[in-house]
This record gives sequence, structure tokens and C-alpha cells, in this order.
Amino acid sequence: MANDPPLTAREKARLTWLGARMCKRELAGPEVDQSDLQREFDRILDDARKRAAQNARSQ
Repeated sequence: MANDPPLTAREKARLTWLGARMCKRELAGPEVDQSDLQREFDRILDDARKRAAQNARSQ
């Protein structure tokens, strides 16, 4: 997590919400698919990394 990009407040809130949904699904049982939530979680982090790289290049 040390190399994760800085997140906006919206991204932090979204990741927290997704984490809570993932926990809720885990409580439903290990056979419940969470790949859609994991994909969205990863997409948000990827977008933040792209934004951080773009900001670093422009400065």
C-alpha cells in the first residue's frame, strides 16, 4: 500500500463502500462471486495511479 497513489475524498469513500459490500458478500458465504466488486476496486485505484502519473509529468 505504500506505493498507492494519493486518493481524492470521493475515491476514498467509494473504496470504503466497496470494501463494506465485499465484507457483506463474504458473510453470505465463500461461494459468492465478488469479482465485479474487485474489478471496480481495481479500476478506481488504476484511475488514481494514472492521474498521479499525469500530475507528476505536468509539474
